[in-house]
Amino acid sequence: MNYSFEYIDIILLAMIAGFIFLRLRGILGKKTGYEDDISSSFPQESTETKSSIKLNDSSFDEEAKKEFLKGAKIAYETIVTNFSNGKLKDIKSLLDKNVYEQFNEAIQNRKLKNVSSDTTFIGINSATIKEHKQNKNMLEVTVEFISEIISCIKDKDNQIVSGDPEKVKKVIDIWTFSKDISSANPNWLLIDTQA
Repeated sequence: MNYSFEYIDIILLAMIAGFIFLRLRGILGKKTGYEDDISSSFPQESTETKSSIKLNDSSFDEEAKKEFLKGAKIAYETIVTNFSNGKLKDIKSLLDKNVYEQFNEAIQNRKLKNVSSDTTFIGINSATIKEHKQNKNMLEVTVEFISEIISCIKDKDNQIVSGDPEKVKKVIDIWTFSKDISSANPNWLLIDTQA
């Protein structure tokens, strides 16, 4: 009879260890291969490509799309996590003025309501270019991101107002990025978001 309690203890400890592992993975994230630094440019371009091929709608081929999506995934995760944490200053260089103002207004509304966003970014399942077009000097690329996120809103007493801190939910976002092809600046800006 004494042995049965030892088995239960072992099973209970294994369940606790599994829960701790999953929470740590959720908080710290998992290595996805997209941990590059986005501060230098988005996407990372080699100097040979930049000087020999002028980026425009017709030169935005499969290789250019692949490179763009690498940077877009990094930007997506960075923007989502920094917005959730209310750190717009860290992502201002990635946002168009209008998007920045919308994000800032949402953060100010959270402060007025005295609530905070608790978001854990799990990963991106897919990123697909839906459309790309050239509008005068601006190249615009629309991307559909399907990601997994744990999200909830908490009040000042750390009580959950909405969402579930234990449930991973699938999120579909459609974001449009823009780049001035006549500019030497290699950075893309987020100009529109749709959920």
